[in-house]
Amino acid sequence: MKASRYFFVLLLFIVAGTAFIQVNQPPTPLTFMVPQGWPQPVYDFKSNPLTQEGFELGKKLFYDGQLSRDGNFACASCHQQFGAFNNYDHNLSHGIDNQLTTRNAPSLQNLAWQSNFMWDGSIAHLDQQFIFPLTAKNEMGETVDSVIKKLSADTTYTRMFAQAFGNGNITGQKIGKALSQFMVMLVSSNSKYDKVKRGQASFNQSEALGYDIFKNKCSSCHTEPMFTDNSFRNTGMQLDYSLNDLGRMNVTKDTADFMKFRVPSLRNVQVTFPYGHDGRFYRLYDVMEHYRNNLVAVPNTDPLVKDKIPLTPYEIGRLTAFLNTLTDSSFLTNRMFVPDSFIISPSLMHTH
Repeated sequence: MKASRYFFVLLLFIVAGTAFIQVNQPPTPLTFMVPQGWPQPVYDFKSNPLTQEGFELGKKLFYDGQLSRDGNFACASCHQQFGAFNNYDHNLSHGIDNQLTTRNAPSLQNLAWQSNFMWDGSIAHLDQQFIFPLTAKNEMGETVDSVIKKLSADTTYTRMFAQAFGNGNITGQKIGKALSQFMVMLVSSNSKYDKVKRGQASFNQSEALGYDIFKNKCSSCHTEPMFTDNSFRNTGMQLDYSLNDLGRMNVTKDTADFMKFRVPSLRNVQVTFPYGHDGRFYRLYDVMEHYRNNLVAVPNTDPLVKDKIPLTPYEIGRLTAFLNTLTDSSFLTNRMFVPDSFIISPSLMHTH
């Protein structure tokens, strides 16, 4: 009995001691590359320097179901790489206890150029963004303190936090910084459009005509090279009373912001369906049909669209051809963004 008690106490000391792991070797710096012709990012890298160890830690956290109360929902559950890290093929995101949220999880790409987050801009810093889905009762349903306790009991995590931040003491701030180091590296800049801009490819006739239509009718809001100006606009979508999502007005309490949502990026738009803050549009054609025929203007509908956008079927076809050039297949399949445990060896994919 005494021996078993001794070993139990010893185990407690071992587990507690992992939180105080010190690492003398500095982490390996990771370079953030700004694509040719792009503006400088707005993310403050000085307050959270990128390192290989921080990136790997953030990636592990991003794919770990332990961040949810029931262990089944990781960040990656609603942000899937093959959909440009969006809520692929579902109009509303799923959460714990078989719940649905009220929004479609947007794609995660080029976040280093974004100064606020969520469809309504309610989060002012990427390092803090994780707190909202983690604590939302209809998403991950956890608390930051509970997640810290779970991670602190895992010696792999205490070692990785020590390697990334100098010691194994896990805090909410470190979790946010590690996740940010992973997410800012989600840069999509190698589509056919990008290759054309770099002089490495050429548009075909349909794509070139679509690009002209885009510049004439879409680029005021979907500004190159991000294909969004990150503004919030009322685009004539009617309120879904079952969800009662008022958009930016939820944040500002200003009726002028009624049904204003962030202008989404059109990068990888071919794979980020369904579209809209609540996923109400399943096809690009449905989005264009909204703008040319179905939008309902109210006093605060954006002046650029309140009179609808005239688009002929021919223009829709050419515009779609151009938008397809924004698909970055290398981003959608980059193994750098996938934990080793998620990668299946080609030899295991064949049946005998």
